[in-house]
Amino acid sequence: MIDEALSHYRVHGWARLGKLADEETLAPLRERIDAIMRGEVTYEGLFFQHDSETGRYEDLAYGQGFQGPSLAYRKIEKLEKDPLFWAWLSADVFRRVAAAVYEGSDGIALYRAFLMNKHAGGGSNLPWHQDGGNFWGLDRDPVLQIWTALDDAPANGGCLEVVPGTHLNGLATAVGGVVPRDHVDRADVEMRALKLPVEAGEVLLIHNHLWHRSGRTALGQPRRALSVCYIDGATKCMRKKRAPRSFVRVW
Repeated sequence: MIDEALSHYRVHGWARLGKLADEETLAPLRERIDAIMRGEVTYEGLFFQHDSETGRYEDLAYGQGFQGPSLAYRKIEKLEKDPLFWAWLSADVFRRVAAAVYEGSDGIALYRAFLMNKHAGGGSNLPWHQDGGNFWGLDRDPVLQIWTALDDAPANGGCLEVVPGTHLNGLATAVGGVVPRDHVDRADVEMRALKLPVEAGEVLLIHNHLWHRSGRTALGQPRRALSVCYIDGATKCMRKKRAPRSFVRVW
């Protein structure tokens, strides 16, 4: 299973690892993340971003942190602080994947572990983007994200969409992040885009340089997913304006 998934990931920039979490595993994770959003479970240093009222990515507010109990937070980072999420992201199956991707590395560390939430009201769209570049402030780009669906994400339910093979061309811009409109137009991505609907418990491998996006959900129920970015253990933070980050070693 892992070898086949890795072969597909290397060629296409994404792969299905299979349905690895059953309801007995998923239910506590969903309950815990809802408790965190309500403020019933707290950890120092958690990052919160609430969704926009319009559902537009362009209208998102930044730097406001926890704004009170709400199930409409779009993003919550540093979930490695929670023992339930840590137990999941440090599972041996993920160790084997990361070890193969970062073969020969000095161990595997964590860049981030975060919830991406499309709340029951629809959530917000996320445009075509790549997860790397100068904005990340690292001495080398990560190349592995493992995405676990906590809820079903069908084609009309905020599933991931990708442009297969785009990771092979590197970053569209040195900064990284959202792919500029002119690059999107030239690449004719709407004809090449592939939706990746999943059931709760399914796991996807995503290369950081793969162009990917997700729309709003029309199901009237949340679409929660855990995204974990693993990095080579030797990765260093290069930022200068603040103290360089240190990264939690996973294996």
